[in-house]
Amino acid sequence: MSPVGLSPVGLPPVDLLLLKPMQPSVMGALAARFTLHRADTAPDGDAFYAEIGPRIRAIATGPQVTVDAPLLERLPNLEIVASFGVGYDTIDTRTAAARGVVVTNTPDVLSDEVADLTLGLLLATLRQIPQADRYLRAGHWPTRPYPLTPTLRGRSVGILGLGRIGRAIATRLEGFGVTIAYHGRRRQAEVAYPYHASLLELARAVDVLVVVAPGGPETDGLVDAGILAALGPQGILVNVARGSVVDEEALIAALKDGTILGAGLDVFAREPHVPAELVAMDHVVLLPHVGSGSVHTREAMGRLVVDNLLHWFAGRGPLTPVPETPVPKTHRGGQA
Repeated sequence: MSPVGLSPVGLPPVDLLLLKPMQPSVMGALAARFTLHRADTAPDGDAFYAEIGPRIRAIATGPQVTVDAPLLERLPNLEIVASFGVGYDTIDTRTAAARGVVVTNTPDVLSDEVADLTLGLLLATLRQIPQADRYLRAGHWPTRPYPLTPTLRGRSVGILGLGRIGRAIATRLEGFGVTIAYHGRRRQAEVAYPYHASLLELARAVDVLVVVAPGGPETDGLVDAGILAALGPQGILVNVARGSVVDEEALIAALKDGTILGAGLDVFAREPHVPAELVAMDHVVLLPHVGSGSVHTREAMGRLVVDNLLHWFAGRGPLTPVPETPVPKTHRGGQA
């Protein structure tokens, strides 16, 4: 691999492994400071890692890309993994921490965008906005009005995972005059919304469930058939977190038999593949994982990926390390 870009102080740039292409502004910023090695264009993975593995000190990666123990074993001098996105469940943080590798993500900069999208998805699901659009385009309006729809009025909304994004969603929901409650790993003393100690208890108390919990083994299939049944026949499920948090087969069954009223989904279990049963249903709204997908927010996320790497190699530590990989008091960061 030939070097791309030079160090600003005239020293050889740090070798960086790029696992997934990012937007041009991010690629340009990385190329200006690092020697990029692109795994996605390598014709022979084994030969690629045998050649460059020992030189790699950093990884830049995006969502739905696995950074597991076998990959980390190929990179003995790796120091940091900078991930594009707030979720990092595809990164083996336990192995990374054991090897002294710091993992960073991009929180905060996408909270407002995802919260906005969540409210849009909720309203689109209840008021059947995409369905009404299709109805008009099909020429049905001159023959008969579109049927009346459910409403957000008088509903109670439960939030599964009241982190940064969950709180941003709750703040927006306050303006709609709905009742808000939440469930998470712990009660948050500074939060006035009612807390439910179990997800089942929350589902029984509300008729809209918004899922913003992180992915990973602890939440895999957490929203199952029992939770959906507790939500009830007027229930609406909105998932903007990870597809893995919802038992997708149980959801399909609940939508087919009327256990719940409808669903708005931005995430799926096996992205980008969406079950044909969901695609065929007219009482669900489906989006292609676009929660943070605006130009403004994706640019901000990209800048944070780059800034985490630059801060690390400037010896100042990363800006947004994940809690599972605490930053050592001293690290090997050098020039970039």
